[in-house]
Amino acid sequence: MALETWLAFFVACWLISLSPGAGAIASMSAGLQYGFLRGYWNALGLQLGLALQIAIVAAGVGAVLATSALAFSLIKWFGVAYLVYLGWRQWRALPADMTVSGERPIGRPLSLVLRGFLVNFGNPKAIVFMLAVLPQFINPHAPLTEQYLIIGATMVTVDLIVMAGYTGLAVRVLRLLRTPRQQRIMNRSFGALFVGAAALLATVRRAPV
Repeated sequence: MALETWLAFFVACWLISLSPGAGAIASMSAGLQYGFLRGYWNALGLQLGLALQIAIVAAGVGAVLATSALAFSLIKWFGVAYLVYLGWRQWRALPADMTVSGERPIGRPLSLVLRGFLVNFGNPKAIVFMLAVLPQFINPHAPLTEQYLIIGATMVTVDLIVMAGYTGLAVRVLRLLRTPRQQRIMNRSFGALFVGAAALLATVRRAPV
């Protein structure tokens, strides 16, 4: 991959990652509930989902998913249901100083990784988006595997940095919330954001072929 092509893709990665979406909401929610060190496991799960999506596109399976109404609908409605579930969990989450121990709950790393993975996995729009964007940075006359590895490493690295920022931002906000009422309002706000993201995903339609 030529340096100028990579630089253009690098800039595009920042714009894509910084744009608010379900991943950003999930990262802030994890930071709010579990703190940075535990909550960041969610970001690692997001990257596993992102890496799988890139692999799907690179393998050519993405084109099949994008053109199959059944596959697209199954993934989409799974994503909608999972985001609604996360919203319900966040809505019911106890404020940190109302838990039995009086401390922030300790999230299990594998559970948080799975949570992040499912958030990205359940978004077929991302695969369609990658099918439209990634080929613009691919040289069909050069080895494809090497180029997709560079693309994947770049996207994952940038997204890890951005999600660290979103997770850390939520932790800073949590420090300002001193009362159970304030924390309850924040939890319910994030719950509503998850449901809002689910509603937006539900409106996504497969592009006509």
